[in-house]
Amino acid sequence: MGLKSFMKAGHKKTLFASFLYFDISFMIWVILGATGTFIVEDLNLTPAQKGMMVGIPVLGGALLRIPMGLLADRFGGKKIGMIGMVLTMIPLVWGWLIADSLTHVYALGFFLGVAGASFAVALPLASRWYPQEHQGLAMGIAGAGNSGTVLAMLFGPRIAEIYGWETVFAIALIPLAIAFIVFALIAKDCPTAIKPKTMAEYAHVMKKKKTWLFSFFYSLSFGGFVGLTSYLTLFFFDQYGVSKVTAGDFVTLVVFAGSFVRPIGGYLADKFGGMRLLIYLFTGAAISLVVVGMLPPVYVSLAMLFLTLVFLGTANGALFQVIPVTFPKEVGLLTGFVGAAGGLGGFFLPNILGTFKQLTGTYSIGFWWVAATICIAIFLIAQLKKETKVKLELDQVKA
Repeated sequence: MGLKSFMKAGHKKTLFASFLYFDISFMIWVILGATGTFIVEDLNLTPAQKGMMVGIPVLGGALLRIPMGLLADRFGGKKIGMIGMVLTMIPLVWGWLIADSLTHVYALGFFLGVAGASFAVALPLASRWYPQEHQGLAMGIAGAGNSGTVLAMLFGPRIAEIYGWETVFAIALIPLAIAFIVFALIAKDCPTAIKPKTMAEYAHVMKKKKTWLFSFFYSLSFGGFVGLTSYLTLFFFDQYGVSKVTAGDFVTLVVFAGSFVRPIGGYLADKFGGMRLLIYLFTGAAISLVVVGMLPPVYVSLAMLFLTLVFLGTANGALFQVIPVTFPKEVGLLTGFVGAAGGLGGFFLPNILGTFKQLTGTYSIGFWWVAATICIAIFLIAQLKKETKVKLELDQVKA
């Protein structure tokens, strides 16, 4: 197993198309976070309303992921991916031409969840072309599409400052159209027959303890990644008084770090074991978030958030190596279910930060709350790892 054998396996055009589809969709999914400092100023929002505004698209993505995954299984990932991109154009046009109130922003934000649900289509479409020993790297590459956040945070504030935040929605239609054309031309469904999943099958995997544990872990790794991505422009702007564009640049930096390490997480998990890797990654994330909660000088906070996103981004790749290995026959089911849990985590995190800021007047409690939750996950991973080791030893004795 290695990079040479990986390059000979699978379908590279579909892997690239899946990455591009997810990348542009992710960019659009977090567009309210990128333009948030401008919107809150126009609409005069409270801290809690700010958290809700950037959290709603993530909630929409979480709720739509399982239906999107079911449809992709039944009708093909390529067809559903193309439909998803067409539907994503609706909230972009809405934000460009119509939205002028908080109610409108909440509503279009929910429909931006269609872009977030691309996760449940793009990753299985790519991974089904690859054997088990390359699942971590293949899903890591496709999942590195969360780097679309970099595009949103880098260009969104600059465009909004010059032309207004509504124009950002209009311009986002251009890369989406390009991604649609490329995806339509080169993506291909794996010829291996995939039996469509049913809600009864989802109910079956929901009865398994590991399903809920993996969902909890992913709600912290991916949920932490997308939740922080959506909220950090508001945090840097409110807490440190930097300009809107500078806040976007800071978030671009930390998100860039977290986006491109996902394939590394998958590769390292293939090599050293995903559960073991997760313990170290979550420990690093918890420590760095504790430091951020102390509200140190801006560049110390930036460095700690940079590390946090590296740890969480790598953990995303590691978790999606663990899932195919643990549930080789149910990877599609688990991808949708666990992905939905990740979206829910991304919805709650900005709301936690915003609500505690409004209640206590400080961001400290919110960051420490998230760090404490990650510590609970570390304990559960260690217990799960121990149970797995004991089971393997018992199986060897019986054999």
